[in-house]
Order: sequence, then structure tokens, then C-alpha cells
Amino acid sequence: MQQAIRILVVDDEPAIRRALRPPLMELGFQVAEASRGEEALQALRSSTYDVVLLDINMPGIGGIETLRRIRAIAPRLPVLMLTVRDDEEDKVEALDLGADDYVTKPFSTRELIARIRSAVRRVRAPARPEDAPMEIGEIHLDPVKRRVTKRGEQVKMTRKEFDILYCLMSRAGRVVTYAKLLTAVWGAECREEVEYLRTFVRQLRKKIEDDPSSPVYLLTDVYVGYRFADAMTFQPESAADESEPQPPEEAKEDA
Repeated sequence: MQQAIRILVVDDEPAIRRALRPPLMELGFQVAEASRGEEALQALRSSTYDVVLLDINMPGIGGIETLRRIRAIAPRLPVLMLTVRDDEEDKVEALDLGADDYVTKPFSTRELIARIRSAVRRVRAPARPEDAPMEIGEIHLDPVKRRVTKRGEQVKMTRKEFDILYCLMSRAGRVVTYAKLLTAVWGAECREEVEYLRTFVRQLRKKIEDDPSSPVYLLTDVYVGYRFADAMTFQPESAADESEPQPPEEAKEDA
């Protein structure tokens, strides 16, 4: 039997912690709580967790500094930031510091659980060689041959389009900030050229999406960056892990 996922919920709002504990525990997660960053760091030094849910806006050292310190002691531990809707700058800073993802308040418990499982899956998955081919849905990318196919048909791309796609597919399911993507493809001197990047992304969507105006692969996180859809999104329901219970009906409501 697969070991239960151990979650540390760090939020100064008791109402958020109370709302999260029952549905998470009902699904078999083990839940611990902390109300401040200092408490979270102490908990991480004394116990082991599989994922941390970390509020950005907290008293004391705050979520961003807590994340910075977590990364110093646990570089691979999945950390999902809990943010409010208009904190784009905080989201970008957290992602650039190594946060795995973020969830915006008020959030759907179903969405949160999906993000938790996705983050834990990525960490537990065997390391993939950088030159290994990738396949997500109908898109196949071969880094060595620099070749992309869709439904077995080759998709012709410019060098930069390929580099953008490779950067996003190799981090599938995770947000890549505009600055990180621009730096990876063009260099640090171009990290502010967001409109330039958007032009390339529009062209890339025309080549890989059935409907570029409603993309299913190359997704936008508004004001933050882009993410390539998680491979699990395209798996048939029958292929899903039936041992994982689904969120109960009451867990669908916003926390």
C-alpha cells in the first residue's frame, strides 16, 4: 500500500486550516499545521513531510522568507504557495525562489488536491535524462533530434520555438515565469521582453494546438508565466490510480 502523503499546512488564518484539515484527512492525507513561518521551519527540522502548503502573507518572517529558508534545508521538498488573487509579484518571486506551484484564495479543494498530488508525483518520479524524449498527449518531443511531432506528423519549428517548447515540456505541470523562460531561451539580458515572448508563444500555439484560442497544452498563468499541461491531464480515466480516493462532494466548495 502506498504511504500516505504527509502535508504541512502553514497559514496564520485558523479558518483556512480548519477548512483544509477534514477533506485532506478524509482522503487519507496526514496533516500537520503551523500558524507562522518560524513554526513551519521548526516542524521541518523535527519531522519529515512530503509537501508544504505555505501562505505568502503571514506575520513574522512571512511566506517568502520562509520559502527561502525551506529551500536552504530541503531543496526538493514540494512547496505550494497559498496566495490572494492580486499578488502577482509575490507569485513570481515565490516561483523564482523555487516554489513548485501556487493556489489562489479562495480556492477549490479539488484543485488544491490535484496540485498537491501532481507536485508529489514529480518529486517521486525517477529522474529523467535531459536528452530523453518526452510525450504529453499527442505531442512528442525528441531533444536529441530536435524534432516535434503531433499525432505522428512532424511539426516544423524555428530554433527558438523548439527551445520554448522544450523548456515548458521538461517542466510540465509547473509554472515557468516569464523571466525564467526568457532567460533560459534568450539569456538574462532579455528577461524583461515579455511581449517578445508572447509573440513566439502565439506562433507556437498555432502549431501544436487544435484551437489556439482555447489551448489545452500551452497554458497561460496571467501576469506570471506559462505552464505546459501535466501529462496526467491526458491519461484516460481508466488509467488513473483507482486506489486514490476522489474528493468528497462537500470538498468541492471553496475554502
